Amino acid sequence: MAKKLKLSTPEWIMEGYDSKADWEKARQKAEPLANSSKLGQVKGIKGKKKGKSFSIKVCPKCGSKEVGIVLGGGEGKGSKGWECKKCGWKGKEVGKLELNEDEFMKYLDDKGEEVA
Repeated sequence: MAKKLKLSTPEWIMEGYDSKADWEKARQKAEPLANSSKLGQVKGIKGKKKGKSFSIKVCPKCGSKEVGIVLGGGEGKGSKGWECKKCGWKGKEVGKLELNEDEFMKYLDDKGEEVA
């Protein structure tokens, strides 16, 4: 019996495109830009990391990762924004830190979170 090949996710999906045609169109546009200072203006080419990416909210004032959402109180009222538990900052625009899988796992270990 012939050995089955392992399936892998296509590059166009890994880079966040909706279709293979969109991905191919962007790649064609990116080829002339490869040696240009305009590199990064085409979707998927702007330094996007391969693999999973994790986003962590951070306080824009003190940089703490201890931020939480403040709920409106009534049902269906939504949120009032974000609040830093370390410095007390409150606001709508919270910072964001992008981590790859290894960095995220280290963050969880340092935080003391249980990882399965």
